[in-house]
Amino acid sequence: MANHVLLNNIEHKELKINSERSAAMGDNVWFAQTFPMEFRSAQAHYPILFQKDNNTGQFMPVTLFAFENNDNLFLKEGKWDATYIPLAVQRMPFYIGQQNVVNDGVTEQQRVITLDLDSPKVNTEQGINLFLEYGGNSDYLEHMANVLESLHVGLQQNNDFVELLLTCELLESVTLDIELNDGSKNQLIGFYTINEDKLNSLPQDTLAKFHNSGFLEAIYMVLASQANIHDLVARKNLQLAS
Repeated sequence: MANHVLLNNIEHKELKINSERSAAMGDNVWFAQTFPMEFRSAQAHYPILFQKDNNTGQFMPVTLFAFENNDNLFLKEGKWDATYIPLAVQRMPFYIGQQNVVNDGVTEQQRVITLDLDSPKVNTEQGINLFLEYGGNSDYLEHMANVLESLHVGLQQNNDFVELLLTCELLESVTLDIELNDGSKNQLIGFYTINEDKLNSLPQDTLAKFHNSGFLEAIYMVLASQANIHDLVARKNLQLAS
């Protein structure tokens, strides 16, 4: 169970983060949230699909790393086997929190960095220091602060992107039929993708709206990323063979 605390350089001055990428370090996630500003980097390695939150009904784009829970086909010998790691994974075990601050008598909410103390990445013996000897942030912690800020802005952008997709009825459920070298046949269900036929039939003024918002490129990045499903199948076959 997660144990999130507000990060500070007094209580946590000795903490380190183990940068190993492995199941033991909690990296065996089979998908992670993404956002349009990240699609260009993500689509070079991962299929980008959409998932619907059963509780809220909201859709979110995700990068796919495997075909089942507690698996990640990009973990290899303590490293992540791709040149780009999605920000939602990079940020672990850090999160964005909120705290109230008072400025000139006015209470405002401020974003802060929180840390999951129960993450296996967190320790005091091995890894990257969070703070410098005299309390300043390490370069690593500054980098993680930038990752969290980019992730915060990007995930907010998802609302406008998904709203446009839904307005134009561009999202459709998808079932992936996967046959592996061992003869097993599997189906991946519960995800959504963009309907190319409906996309191609959109009127010019609607396409212009997507283009002006910067989302038309994002749509084509999603479609291009589907080719990576074949790479995932190849990775799964290698995993089974080993």
